[in-house]
This record gives sequence, C-alpha cells and structure tokens, in this order.
Amino acid sequence: MLTFPNAKINLGLNIVEKRADGYHNIETVFYPIGLCDVLEVVPSETCTDYSFSSSGITIDGDPEDNLIVKAYRLLRSEYQFPAIDISLIKQIPFGAGLGGGSADAAFMLKAINELFTLKLTPKKLEKLASSLGADCPVFIRNRPVFATGIGNAFTSIDLSLKGYFLLLVKPDIHVSTPEAYSLVVPEKPETSLLELIKQPVSNWKNTIKNDFEKSVFARYPSINKIKNDLYEMGAVYASMSGSGSSVFGIFETEPEKNDLLEGFFVMGGMLE
Repeated sequence: MLTFPNAKINLGLNIVEKRADGYHNIETVFYPIGLCDVLEVVPSETCTDYSFSSSGITIDGDPEDNLIVKAYRLLRSEYQFPAIDISLIKQIPFGAGLGGGSADAAFMLKAINELFTLKLTPKKLEKLASSLGADCPVFIRNRPVFATGIGNAFTSIDLSLKGYFLLLVKPDIHVSTPEAYSLVVPEKPETSLLELIKQPVSNWKNTIKNDFEKSVFARYPSINKIKNDLYEMGAVYASMSGSGSSVFGIFETEPEKNDLLEGFFVMGGMLE
C-alpha cells in the first residue's frame, strides 16, 4: 500500500495558557498542504516483525525511535496482523513546524488499518494517534480544523484557500519546540482565532499572529527576514508555521522567482 503523508501549516497560533501537566493550551488552525513524504507498507515475506528502509532526507537514529515504527508498535500491541516491510521517501524537512513526522505516524496507522482490515474508526485512530504526539491526530481526517487543548481538540471550520498560491521556505535552522515554548508568555487573545480566520485573507496580516515568532525571530533574525521578503514579493499573508523554522507566504497569484530565497529549501504550489 502506497500513501502520501502530507505536511500542514499553522494559520495563526496562540499560546493561551500553561497547564498543570506542563503542556500548553493553544489555539491554531491546521491547514493541509501538498508537500508529501511517500510511505509504502506491504506484508513481509522475509521477516517476522518489520523491516524499515528510507531514502530522501537522511533519517538518523534507531528506527525504534521513529514515529512510524512507534505507530506500528502501538497497533501491534493491541491487534493481530502480519509482519510488514516499511519504505519511506522523506521529503518534508525536519524541525520545520510542518508536522512531517506526525503525518508519517498518522498515515502509518491508517495504512495498517486499511491493509489488514482492522476496522478502526477515525475516532479510534485519532485516540491512538494522540498517544504518539500532539500533532498526530489532525492527520487522521486530514482537513482544515480549528484546534484547541494541546492541539488535539478539533472544531470543523469552513475554510478553503483553493486558488491561492503557497510559497514555503525552510532555512537551514532547527528550532527546538520545548525551547520555543519556554520563551513564550501565555496570554488569552482578545478575539478567538476561530473568529479571525473568517475574515478575508487580506485582513489576516493585521489580525492573525503566531506567538512563537517574537522569541524565535529575536534569536534567529534570518527567519524574520524570510517573512519580510515574502511580503516584499507580494504575499497577502505570511507567517512562521508552528514553532518554525519554516515560513510560508500566501499569494493571490504565483510570484516571480526571487534570488532573495536562494539557498533555502523552497516549495511552491497552488493550495487546495
């Protein structure tokens, strides 16, 4: 079975409060985008557990630490199904605020569920995904949602950016999510993002923000420069995604190529 785990961007991100368990309550809008990894899962003819191979962006470390394998282990601890061969082409950058690892894990759960007819409902898959990471459940239904809690409580929204052009830029900088959280002072916004996102996209520049930007931009001015460059190129809205380091611009039409972005990972395409 061949699947294509896709990235997401955050349209706004408010850090609302710190919880008693040490996590933070947030509000954000997750929006799926077309940048994808390629994940293949097939029944194995040679092993009794699993095999894992990858290409594309290098994945370091023990496969047992990979969220894909953790998703496999999670299902195998509760359900019976054959050994599998796992192959991944990694194309979503790490440390970018794009949810690539979370998407891989969620799509792994869905692939095994379908391949071996486990008959798990989306709600059950979301519950399983939430034990793997805060961003994982959103990739089960994989549609735009307003998210609260630690990013795992979803409200459906009527939002489409179809026809807009997305330009995504990832510098060679890794932003530590725990560090980014430690530098933010939580504050409940005067107006909920759920209301602000209903405004025209042309209004978002002045009303929708990412709370991580203040501290991340102070430490990494080059990320702030990318955001400013996207506005210079004509973006109607630009923002860092998640805790960074990727920055995206939303354009009404495809922008001309610009050497301001030379040397970075750059992906562009029409939004759906």
